[in-house]
Amino acid sequence: MDKKYYITTPIYYINDVPHIGHAYTTIAGDIMARYKRLQGYRVFFLTGTDEHGQKVEKAAAAAGIHPREHADLMVNRFIDLWQTLNITHTGFIRTTEERHRKVVEHIFQKVRDKGDIYLGEYEDWYCVPCEGYYTELQLKDGLCPDCGRKPEKLKEESYFFRMSRYTQPLLDLLEQHRDFVMPDIRYNEVASFVKGGLRDLSVSRTSFNWGIKVPSHEKHVVYVWFDALTNYLTGIGFLENDEEFNTFWPCDVHLIGKDILRFHAVYWPSFLMSYGLEPPKHVFAHGWWTRDGQKMSKSMGNVIDPHEVMNTYGVDEFRFFLFREVPFGLDGDFSKQAIVHRINGDLANDFGNLTSRTVTMIGKFLKGKIETPERSGGMDDTVKETTMRLIGEYRKEMDVLAFHKALGNVFEIMAILNKYIDTEAPWKLARENDVRVKTVMFNLWNGIRIAAMLLNPFMPVKSQAIWKALGIGKQIETSNWDEEMGFYTPSDTAAIDKIPPVFPRIEETT
Repeated sequence: MDKKYYITTPIYYINDVPHIGHAYTTIAGDIMARYKRLQGYRVFFLTGTDEHGQKVEKAAAAAGIHPREHADLMVNRFIDLWQTLNITHTGFIRTTEERHRKVVEHIFQKVRDKGDIYLGEYEDWYCVPCEGYYTELQLKDGLCPDCGRKPEKLKEESYFFRMSRYTQPLLDLLEQHRDFVMPDIRYNEVASFVKGGLRDLSVSRTSFNWGIKVPSHEKHVVYVWFDALTNYLTGIGFLENDEEFNTFWPCDVHLIGKDILRFHAVYWPSFLMSYGLEPPKHVFAHGWWTRDGQKMSKSMGNVIDPHEVMNTYGVDEFRFFLFREVPFGLDGDFSKQAIVHRINGDLANDFGNLTSRTVTMIGKFLKGKIETPERSGGMDDTVKETTMRLIGEYRKEMDVLAFHKALGNVFEIMAILNKYIDTEAPWKLARENDVRVKTVMFNLWNGIRIAAMLLNPFMPVKSQAIWKALGIGKQIETSNWDEEMGFYTPSDTAAIDKIPPVFPRIEETT
C-alpha cells in the first residue's frame, strides 16, 4: 500500500480577519505536507472555514446581511492569504457546504440512535466569542477562563452527549498512546482533565438559528463544535468517497492552537468512539504569539497582519522565522528586531553568504562545472559523515513536528560547510592544487544542495532559487528524496557563476 499522510488545521471562524495565529497553524501544516510529499507520501492536507454559530449570526445581523452572504464575503480573506503564503492544501472545507450538512446529520442521528445523545435541559454560563459553556467553578472571577470576557447565563432545552460514558475509554486511549496529545505539557493537561471525570455535554442550541438543524427536531441547532469537528471526516470524502476516506482515516495529526485542545483531545475522540470510528493518531497543540512581549488584541492595535509582514520581509522569510525562532508547541514573541536578526544572521550571513561564495568559486576555479573528485581526505569524510548524520536527525525531528530542532540540524550542516571553506581555503588551492580544489567544490556543492532541499518545506521559493544558483534545473518538489540525500556528481547543470544575494540583508532601524 502506498505511504499516506493526512494532516489538518482547525477550520477558522469567518467573522475574524486572518492574523498571525491562523497563518502559524496553516504554515505548520504546509511544512509537514511538503515534507511528507518529498518523502514519497500521498498527502491530504485539509484546511477550511467554520461558518456556523451564534457569533457568525450576530456579525451578519450587525452588517445587515444573511449569515451565508457574510460567510461568502469573509471566506475569501482566508483563501487569498493561503495563496500568498504558498499553502499547498489538498482540500478546503466550508461548514455551509451541503456535503458537510449530510455528514453532521448522519453522525448526530447514529449517535442518538445508539443512546449516546438524549434530550434534557441545560443551564450554565455561555461565552459567545469562544462558543463555549462553563460551570460556575470554571469561571475566573466571573469571567470566561479562556478569553476573559463576561459570559451569559443561559437556560434552554438541549440535547446532551453522554460524555460521562467515555471517561474510561479516553483514559485507556491516553494510557496506550502517550503521543496522542503533543507536546507532553498538553498531554498532561488533557489527562488531568479526563481523570477529574467528564460531564455530559450539551450538543444542541435553541437560542439561535444559524447552523445545521438537529434531524427531526429543527427547533434545535447542532452545537457548533459537534458540527465543526466533523469537518475532518467530510473533507476526505466521508459518505461520498469511500476509497479516499478509507485511505486517509484515521488522521495522522490535527494541528491546533492550545485554546481548543479540550475540544479536539476530549470531545472529538469521544464522538468518534461513540459512532464507531478510530480517533486521530495525534493532536498537536501549539502555543500563542505575543507582540513585543504583549498579548495581541484589536483594542491595543498590535495584532499582526501577515500580509504586512510578508510585504516587508518576504513570504519565505516569514515562514522561516516563525519556526526557527520558537520551539513549535511553546508560546512565542514577535518583534521586528527578532525577524531582522534571523534574516540577517541565519539567512543572509550563514546560508546566503555560503551559497554566494561557493557558486562564485565554482565559476572562477572550475569554469562553472562540478567534476568528480579524484581523491578525498580526512576533512572531506567529516563533511560527508556529519551531513549524513544530520539528515537522519532532521528526519527524526520533522516526524515529531520539532521544527526548530530540524532547522537547527540544517544550520549545523551549513556551519560544517563554512568551517570547511575556512580550513581548505579553495582560493589557495586554486593556485597550488587544482586537483584538490575539485574535491572541495564537489563537497560544498553537494552540501548546499542537500541543505536547500531540507529547507524546502519551510522556504519553497528561496530553496528552489538556491538550486538554480547551483545550476540545477529540476524542481525540488518532484525530485527523488533518496537520490538527493547523497553526494553525487551532477550529469547536467547549467553554468554556475556569481549570483546576486539570495537573502539580501535588511538595514536595521532604531
